[in-house]
Amino acid sequence: MAGVRVLVGTKKGAFLLTSDEGRREWTVDGPHFGGWELYHLKGSPADPDRIWASQSGGWFGQLIQRSDDGGRSWNPVGKDFTYEGVPGTHQSSDGTPKPWKFTRVWHLEPSLTDRDTVYAGVEDAALFRSTDGGDSWAELPGLRGHGTGPQWQPGAGGMCLHTILLHPTDEQRMFAAISAAGAFRSDDGGASWLAVNQGLHSEGIPDPKAEVGHCVHNLAMHPDRPDTLFMQKHWDVMRSDDAGDSWHEVSGDLPTDFGFPIEVHAHEPETVYVVPITSDYLHVPPDGKLRVYRSRTGGGEWEPLTKGLPQEHCYVNVLRDAMAVDRLDECGIYFGTTGGQVYCSPDGGNSWQAVVRDLPAVLSVEVSTLP
Repeated sequence: MAGVRVLVGTKKGAFLLTSDEGRREWTVDGPHFGGWELYHLKGSPADPDRIWASQSGGWFGQLIQRSDDGGRSWNPVGKDFTYEGVPGTHQSSDGTPKPWKFTRVWHLEPSLTDRDTVYAGVEDAALFRSTDGGDSWAELPGLRGHGTGPQWQPGAGGMCLHTILLHPTDEQRMFAAISAAGAFRSDDGGASWLAVNQGLHSEGIPDPKAEVGHCVHNLAMHPDRPDTLFMQKHWDVMRSDDAGDSWHEVSGDLPTDFGFPIEVHAHEPETVYVVPITSDYLHVPPDGKLRVYRSRTGGGEWEPLTKGLPQEHCYVNVLRDAMAVDRLDECGIYFGTTGGQVYCSPDGGNSWQAVVRDLPAVLSVEVSTLP
C-alpha cells in the first residue's frame, strides 16, 4: 500500500508526519534537532529513504543534515558555502552597497534522478550544488555573475534564493527565484542565467517594469507542462506559458493577490492553489478566515476552499515553502501555518483536517509519496 511522508520544518525543530494512502490517521515523529530552526526539508525523488534538511541557528551557524533511512537517523554533511568567482556587492535594504556574505540555506532541491546531487539556495542570494551527497558544495557563480547582482536588494526576510525548479526532462534547464531580484532561468545546467521577469510590474521599485528588483515569493510548475510557470509575487499571481519569457496576471477574483505559496495539482496542470494574505504589512488571512483558493482554469477564476478550516478569529500566516502536494491518485494538498497547525486535504482541497495543531511556527512543508 502506498503512503506519504510529510516533512515539516519549524522554528524549533523538524517533524515527520506519516500516513497510508487514506491520509486520515497520522503518526507524528519529532522534534528532530529540537530548538533549531529548520528552514527546509526535502526528500530525494531518486531515493525515498534519503532526506535533506537545512538546520540553522543564530549561535551555531548553518548545518546540512542528511538521512539515508527515511528520517530515523541523521548525519551532518558539508557546510562550507564559499562564494566563488564574482566579487563586488549587492544592495542593502537602504540601497547602499554591501559585500556578499553567506548567512543560511533557505531551500534544498534534490536532483530528480541522482540521489547524491542536491542544489541549495542561500542567503545572500546564490545557488550552490553538491554532487557527492552533500559532503562538498560549489557555487554556480553564473547566477550572481548575471550582471544585475549589484542591483539585487533584500526583501523583508533577507536577500534569499528561496525557490529552485528543475525541468523534468531537460537536465540543462532550471529556474530560480530571489527576493528581491526576480526569477531567473538557466538553459545550460546553471552555467549562465537569463532574467525572466518581462511582464512583472512592481510599484515599490524605481522602475516598476525593471529587468530585476521584483519581489517574487514563489514559483510552481507541473511536470507534464514544464513551460507553464505560476508565480506568487509580492503582489499579483502571475502565469507564463513560455518558460518565463513573458508573464501575465491571473489574480482574477481573489480577495487579495498578496501571499507566499503557490502549488499545482499533481495530475491537473490547470489546477492551482494559493493562500491569500491581507496585505504586505498585515500577514494574516482576510477577515480572519483561513481559506485556500483553487483555480481549475489556470488562474483568473478562483474558489475558496474552507471545509475544515477555521472561518473566524484566525490570524496565522502560511510561508512560501509551507505548502506541498503529493502524487497519489487522489492528489493530497498540505500546508502549515505560523500558528503551528499542519493541514491536509486528501481530496484535492475539497475538505481539510488538521494533522497536528500545536507545533512551533511552521517554516516549510514538503511531502514524499512512498512506494
